[in-house]
Amino acid sequence: MSRYNLRWMDIYEELVRLRREGEVCALATIVDVRGSIPSYETAKLLVRADGSMTGTIGGGCVEAEVYNAAREAIRTGQSRRLNFTLNQDAATDNGLICGGELEVFIEPIQPQPRAFVFGAGHISKSLSSVAALAGFDTVVVDDREAFANRERFPEAGEVIAGEYEEVFPKLAVNGLSFIIIVTRGHRDDLRVLRWALGTPARYIAMIGSRRKVISVVKELAKEGVAVEQPERLFAPMGLDIGAVTPEEIAVSVVAEMIAVRRGADSGWRSVSMSLHGGTGVRGAK
Repeated sequence: MSRYNLRWMDIYEELVRLRREGEVCALATIVDVRGSIPSYETAKLLVRADGSMTGTIGGGCVEAEVYNAAREAIRTGQSRRLNFTLNQDAATDNGLICGGELEVFIEPIQPQPRAFVFGAGHISKSLSSVAALAGFDTVVVDDREAFANRERFPEAGEVIAGEYEEVFPKLAVNGLSFIIIVTRGHRDDLRVLRWALGTPARYIAMIGSRRKVISVVKELAKEGVAVEQPERLFAPMGLDIGAVTPEEIAVSVVAEMIAVRRGADSGWRSVSMSLHGGTGVRGAK
């Protein structure tokens, strides 16, 4: 096996690790070469969100420009192509005599979004299934083993049965995570929401009427737990499509999750409105 293939394997293994840990990165690949360049076609450079790198596309001013473009791709989530002509200045900068052309493709690599579903009832069963179809890695949590099991949630990435407070510290929640609260009662909803608001999760959703949502938020406020980032809290959860059945509710919630994930802005309700007169799924669990 060539040294180039070994480098590729290192980069691919690092890509898998970063995606598993929920970290965004960008991969730059030389996709076309004409003439002489200080590297080779398919050479790769992996740039992490913290600015560190693995691999190389040849060094010099070309790699510096690609590095900056990769950082921008991480920020914007947009792919791009860069074309370079290695004139005498670029050749001298690389310490080589070359005058070729190359094209570099830079793509942001997003981790698979993870959805933590609290509660393992009928709505959660449909939610896990629909979310998995939409590309979310679901983790189902409930304090009842009779409900939180692999038989009920075969598509889930993980199913956890245990007391919520014991499970919370074990969950790897990050800024790309989605939390959906669909437990069997007000008390458990409150327990999970109290914890969820202290996480960096991108999306926190809770089922129930607007009256219930306001009541829960007021109750937390009395405890000193404020909703400091209301744009993250989607409650009542789901797009207002008149959903009634567990399956319909699942579709409305996952549609909302997709909108958040993709940064859609096409008239769907504002998250902050949910606390001040917005709409959503009003049905009981």
